Amino acid sequence: MPELSALAWSALAVGAVAVGVSKTALPGVNTLAIALFAAVLPARASTGALLLLLIVGDAFALWVHRRHARLRALLPLIPAVLAGLVLGSVFLAFASDTGTRRVIGAILLLVIGVTLWRRRRAAAEEAQTGRIAAAAYGTLGGFTTMVANAGGPVMTMYFLAAKFPMRAFLGTTAWFFAGINLAKLPFSIGLGIIDVPTVLMDLLLVPGVVAGAFIGRALLDRMDQRTFERIVIVLTIAGALYLLLG
Repeated sequence: MPELSALAWSALAVGAVAVGVSKTALPGVNTLAIALFAAVLPARASTGALLLLLIVGDAFALWVHRRHARLRALLPLIPAVLAGLVLGSVFLAFASDTGTRRVIGAILLLVIGVTLWRRRRAAAEEAQTGRIAAAAYGTLGGFTTMVANAGGPVMTMYFLAAKFPMRAFLGTTAWFFAGINLAKLPFSIGLGIIDVPTVLMDLLLVPGVVAGAFIGRALLDRMDQRTFERIVIVLTIAGALYLLLG
């Protein structure tokens, strides 16, 4: 395992809790985990370490929200997401860490703006552009999740634009990211992002993910739809700004 100070381990523990909360209640909180892991670990190592914890969080998200998913809504996204994963893998093999984060931050801000604009349009117009939106969001989501585990904000905006109820939103995204994160494993192992020291470190952080998952479940019972959407949008904007300026 990497030799880290007590402060560094504390930051990683907080990030692990944030992963759990993001999986069961507030998807945007995952950006805090991205920031903390990137601050403590080398960029590539942070991506691999966080991916394994996200997979643990996915298991809890499925346990809590599995009955509320709209799985048919995921079918149009699959080809575009797979294409995004491949593009992300190629990009990750050549791009610098700083350039990558800024590109993703700029993309997220653009996605947020387009999503909020689309939500104001008539339902008929949204239906006509559904396939285009699925292709665009899916490709960007696959790309950003492969490069920096930052696909959450992109797909959050997609499902918000679709006006999913809170529970359906969380159930559908739970299945989506469970599949995506598992699909990323071969790419990450092949790129050398995940290794034995990474696994050993994550074993110590798993309890934080578990605690965060239960905290998130408790928070969810206290939120209504409007509050949920506002918090998700604010957290997504904060995450985009962090990636762009950090």
